[in-house]
Amino acid sequence: MLKKWMKIGLVTVMTSLSVGAGLAEAAGVLTIGRREDSSTFDPIKTAQNIDFWVFSNVYDVLVRVDKTGNKLEPGLAESWTISDDGLTYTFKMRDAKFSDGSAITAEDAAFSLLRIRDNEGSLWSDSYSVIKTAEASDPKTLVITLTGPSAPFLSTLAMPGASIISKAGMESVGEDAYAEMPVASGAFIVKEWRRGDRVILEKNPNFWEAERVSLDGVEWISVPDDNTRMLNVQAGQLDAAIFVPFSRVAELQKDANLTVHLKTSTREDHLLINHEHGDLAKKEVREAIDYAINKKAIVDTGTFGFGEVAYSFVPKGALYHYADNLQRPHDPEKAKELLAAAGVSGLTLNYIVNAGNEVDEQIAVLLQQQLQAAGITVNLQKMDPSQTWDTLVAGDYDPSVMYWTNDILDPDQKTTFVVGHDTNMNYMTRYNNEKVKELVAADRLEMDPAKREQMYVDIQKMSKDDVHWIDLYYSPFINVTRKNIENFHQNPLGRFFLEDTVKN
Repeated sequence: MLKKWMKIGLVTVMTSLSVGAGLAEAAGVLTIGRREDSSTFDPIKTAQNIDFWVFSNVYDVLVRVDKTGNKLEPGLAESWTISDDGLTYTFKMRDAKFSDGSAITAEDAAFSLLRIRDNEGSLWSDSYSVIKTAEASDPKTLVITLTGPSAPFLSTLAMPGASIISKAGMESVGEDAYAEMPVASGAFIVKEWRRGDRVILEKNPNFWEAERVSLDGVEWISVPDDNTRMLNVQAGQLDAAIFVPFSRVAELQKDANLTVHLKTSTREDHLLINHEHGDLAKKEVREAIDYAINKKAIVDTGTFGFGEVAYSFVPKGALYHYADNLQRPHDPEKAKELLAAAGVSGLTLNYIVNAGNEVDEQIAVLLQQQLQAAGITVNLQKMDPSQTWDTLVAGDYDPSVMYWTNDILDPDQKTTFVVGHDTNMNYMTRYNNEKVKELVAADRLEMDPAKREQMYVDIQKMSKDDVHWIDLYYSPFINVTRKNIENFHQNPLGRFFLEDTVKN
């Protein structure tokens, strides 16, 4: 999913570190440093990794993605059958309980799925509009009927946004209160959420796989500064940290007390472009920007070679990735020609930069220099990351670098969000192509894999030709742990399997 950063003041950071130092030594409590704070525990009202990655161990889903990130496996649904016409899915719920001791029933599952489809605050309603009905024929049997066959449907059930919540729990306290202190269906309970500081989780004794869980608890601690976060792990004040800067990998690998984890990911960093801002509405101008950017230089300098030049929004290694997609070479003179042909001169762009992130700030300077060589002036506007997302939603930007990681195996999720004209304005770019929109909708219903693949090839080609955004690079997940931490695993979709993590 996409990113949003939260930044807290120096006093708060220092407080969290002093407390975190003690907690890192607590038996059975895993402390993890991250950049930003959570924004909500309401599964349907976020599209951000930092939320999904935390509540994937607070909630469970009907169908899970396995550790390899390559296949589906049973979750709260221990089995399922699909009718011959592909319209009816029948799920058999396993014996499981919420953290309050109440049974997790088919009614809870139906409530959760209809809520993500119908709730006005849902960011994912379009992906679940294919659900016609979701009903509990008995407490252990969930029957879902679809409006038409849907190739990605099972995969969408594994998305953290489709986590199973307690119907009775939410109805008793209301959405807002539940989003702060939810009833857990997964391995851990939210014990406390100190806004801007940390989320404190404790083991859920009622989790159906409680015997699998070794940790007594997990603390996700916000340490926005990359350098400080790495120093805290090195000093033993944190057990682990995510978002390791590329520049620190070699140094951390030499530390005998640490283990650096480089994991295959579905991450892609890209330059969002606001199509509704002035000359950026012209395809030739967006093409000029693409030609002006030297992606190889960004990979070499910004990622220290750990990244790889990207050329499609469907990441390399993912289902239906198009390896022969258009790659515009670095050609500043071609960029100038396109700007002149579009009748554009003196183009000035306001580039929103997430302050405090080493790589993004470095890339911003590189892009500023590269675009200047093509006659494009870029004003860098560093912004507190807590404000960035609202700025993109409001459309108060020209370009801005963001990233995405897939949350389901099927490419439909990202495709819908990025070019499918859903409620998110094509990832806030305001990109508009009705043919692409229709193809995304049709692809969702195509059950023939070969035909589906060709449709995805066409979507990638058409959107790339339009310069819906500019692909920059693919990169691995990079995390670091102390040597006494075992089984700290993150799959290519980003999920941390903390139910298997051990602190010795």
